[in-house]
Amino acid sequence: MSDIAVVGLDGSFPGAAGPQAYWDLLMSGEDAIAEVPADRWDKSAFHDPHGAMGHTNTTAGGFIADADAFDHEFFNISPREAEAMDPQQRLLLQAGWRAFEDAGLDPRRQAGTRTGVFVGVMGNEWAQLHMTDYDRITAHLGSGNGYCMIANRLSYHLDLKGPSWAVDSACSSSLVALHQACVALRGGECDQALVGGVNVILTPALHIFYSQAGLSAPDAACKPFSRHANGIVRGEAVGAVVLRRLEDAVAAGLRVYAVIKGSAVNQDGRSNGLTAPNRWAQQEVITEAYRRAGVRPQDVVAVEAHGTGTVLGDMIETNALGAVHSVEREQPCAIGSVKGNIGHTEGAAGIAAVIKVALALDRGVLPPSRHARTENPQLKLRDKGLRLLKAPLRLTDDTAVVSVSSFGLGGTNAHVVLASPGADTRPQEPGGGVLTVSANNPEALARNAGQLAEDVRAAPERRIGQLCWSSNQVKSSGRHRLAIAVSTKDEAVTALRRFAAGERAAAIATGNRRTVSIGWLFTGQGSQYPGMTRGLHTHYGSYRRALAEVDEAMAPFLGGSIVQHMLDGSAQIDTTGLAQPAIFATGYALGRTLEETCGEPEWMLGHSVGEFAAAVLAGALSLPDACRLVAARAELMQGLPAGGGMLAARCPAESVEPLLADEPTVSLASLNGPEDVVCSGPLEALERIADRLGAAGVTTRRLQVSHAFHSSMTEPVLAEFAAVASQVQYRPAQRAVYSTLRGRLLGDGELMDAAYWTQHISRPVRFFEAITEALRQGASHLVEIGSRSVLGPMLRRTPAARGIPVLTPCPGPQATGVELSETVARLYCDGLSPNWEPLYEPGQRTLHRLTPYAFSTATRFWAGAPARPDGPRRMELIATRDQPTPEPRPERADVTEADAFERDVLGVVADVCGYAAHEIRADSLLHEELGFDSIMLIQLKDRLEQRWSQPIDAAELLPELTTAGDITRFLRSRTAPDALLSR
Repeated sequence: MSDIAVVGLDGSFPGAAGPQAYWDLLMSGEDAIAEVPADRWDKSAFHDPHGAMGHTNTTAGGFIADADAFDHEFFNISPREAEAMDPQQRLLLQAGWRAFEDAGLDPRRQAGTRTGVFVGVMGNEWAQLHMTDYDRITAHLGSGNGYCMIANRLSYHLDLKGPSWAVDSACSSSLVALHQACVALRGGECDQALVGGVNVILTPALHIFYSQAGLSAPDAACKPFSRHANGIVRGEAVGAVVLRRLEDAVAAGLRVYAVIKGSAVNQDGRSNGLTAPNRWAQQEVITEAYRRAGVRPQDVVAVEAHGTGTVLGDMIETNALGAVHSVEREQPCAIGSVKGNIGHTEGAAGIAAVIKVALALDRGVLPPSRHARTENPQLKLRDKGLRLLKAPLRLTDDTAVVSVSSFGLGGTNAHVVLASPGADTRPQEPGGGVLTVSANNPEALARNAGQLAEDVRAAPERRIGQLCWSSNQVKSSGRHRLAIAVSTKDEAVTALRRFAAGERAAAIATGNRRTVSIGWLFTGQGSQYPGMTRGLHTHYGSYRRALAEVDEAMAPFLGGSIVQHMLDGSAQIDTTGLAQPAIFATGYALGRTLEETCGEPEWMLGHSVGEFAAAVLAGALSLPDACRLVAARAELMQGLPAGGGMLAARCPAESVEPLLADEPTVSLASLNGPEDVVCSGPLEALERIADRLGAAGVTTRRLQVSHAFHSSMTEPVLAEFAAVASQVQYRPAQRAVYSTLRGRLLGDGELMDAAYWTQHISRPVRFFEAITEALRQGASHLVEIGSRSVLGPMLRRTPAARGIPVLTPCPGPQATGVELSETVARLYCDGLSPNWEPLYEPGQRTLHRLTPYAFSTATRFWAGAPARPDGPRRMELIATRDQPTPEPRPERADVTEADAFERDVLGVVADVCGYAAHEIRADSLLHEELGFDSIMLIQLKDRLEQRWSQPIDAAELLPELTTAGDITRFLRSRTAPDALLSR
């Protein structure tokens, strides 16, 4: 039988708002039983200490906090639908999301996967309150209730394609659901499963039932296996776990809480009563589960028992356990029940027990059993090979086995065997990365940034890279985004806390998800310096690998390693013979790294020798051929006599060209802008040109180069280079390349051939013309690929580039390496979905659990009145929402009829979805922001027809609606103007 891994979990329990609080409650041995909240029912009206008919003998139970809170906007659910939904659906939707995140899985990225959803649920009191008021039943009340919808809604909202159903076997519901999930995983019906259980108490109905059946503890204390045991206490809970086949979990690098070795389900059949437990059936289901798990009773360290705290139930259960476990063993088998801490959570009891055991196996300690110090001597536990835990039990064995029982009121029994996942041997490689957080709005972004700050603060410094990697995998896909490139945890914690407090931290990038198109600019001659790209080489394995690739390809033509010259800090790198190969190597390696991380660019453009790297990455040249050409070019230019130089002038090319006619040894080297030219030639000739330009008021500056190509040396050098270039194979570029030789986009099939590269040596670099045309194609961002920021300053003088951010992964000699991470962080915040892997070393690409998404509790949905003993009543749904305060609108005398019409239309939209009118804008997205579904769209059609007494064809209306403003445009296009204004 295949082992099943529990890889993620989440839940909310009485007195414990999350798994860690739940664990703390269990380890403290306390309970969380409290008085019935006033919004459930009038506890005094229904209470009678003797349990008279129609009354309950207790006024307490286990209740979860914020059962009415629901972050509906996060799930794109309208207020109108949210208020109609069973709170059990709302709670499980949030718990399921958080369980995926706890597993190290982005819930959004589970869309389309073969993930099954199996939910245990026993009660549906929300439907009892609202579905019997027949004249108030709405479509959303129908879809918002019913057991099936609790599972199906999870599958719908997360777009999960595996089996999806709810299980009701009373108290064993969620453990039966877990068993069914394991069967589906082993049988190949799904590749992943989300298993949940939920119970919310809204009416006193079952309190009264348990009191009348003699099952309710009058002192409101559930005391499993205690001599004071006198009944159950009802409790609420919501819990969810994510399951994978163990081999799949290991292959995916997921952390494992516990391993499910086997499970079994059976039925009591005919016993001494429909609701009475059957010892023999319980014994059989435990034995069968052990057989399937391949374990012996003596291998089982502990059993998380059903343990209801009823005299009969405890006796029958311990007899069944004793029949199995009274074998020769070193220590008696420990037993306990979480019901002593949180009460009997009914349909969620099994998942609450499984989460307790999974946490215990993960932490290597089993919590004590509440009321163990008052053990019932009549149970004779020692004689049965059993014992109650008075103190936490250390699980020293990495293969510790603990099992869970859950027995349904109607006789459906389930037993599950879990084992320790083994020792954690994950690497702990130091280094930084990019921390990411995302959310559905700015307030949620700040809230979750604050939570991430605490996760980082609590982690060891050596784990910072793993935390960054984990945040990229789990917390990066939302609409509103935050990213910070970090090297140490202290700087990360400080920046995140400042952001959470409403301050803007310079180190943090933020933005909204949108379409990103990137242009690549490859830096040319003059960007070299000793130690160039050392920071990139130190921090990024992807850059090292790409640089090693080009180094190997270049070595035969260069006679040695160009990378060694780049990194050793020698001033020799400034010689042309080394500078040009180094510039090419940097452009190629950094381009490859960005390609792996950010995907293909919209287009490429290379300045001077930088165009060779663009050609290779565009597919126009092979890497070896490009290395041959670059090495030959560098060697020939290195061989030019000294005394050459370059002169930059801030003036139009037309002002320089007449001077070049008088100085035939000087060439126009580059056109970098409408008033930015560079000349190349002998120093003496350049001095004369500089004097003449200076006299005309033109600013010039000399550029330091070891060799400069000029026209007096054209023919012999070009001929020699052309001979080398003729030996190379050329092919059309596979990506858009804007040629700085031609000053335009290369056409389809146009080769960068031998003639092209030969002309490339001597003709001007037409950078300004090329970049101007490239920007007409469009780019939201530009990335300068090279070892120094050279082209960015030029672009600031280019009108077409104004307002477009220019990102520089390696800004110059001061670069530390973190700038590449900052570049990716900026692109991510602006909408890119990066491949994060190239930013991390293998040991850093290890998932580390982060606190799951912190949902807003500002919006609450509940029934309008608590239950009273005076019979049925009309129920009102109420919503309490923290709405943004509308800005006062000044009275306008110039409001047009068109404005008034749009305002009326948006008012209808607001009425349908439940938002306040001032919250609806013309550009509000109907589905993504306002939560419109097919039901609401039909309601909208009906309301529009009623409002303007005009028939509307749904087949024409529905396909055209994306925003609220689309409705106005639709009505105007199909209805006469005077009809629109009629009321």
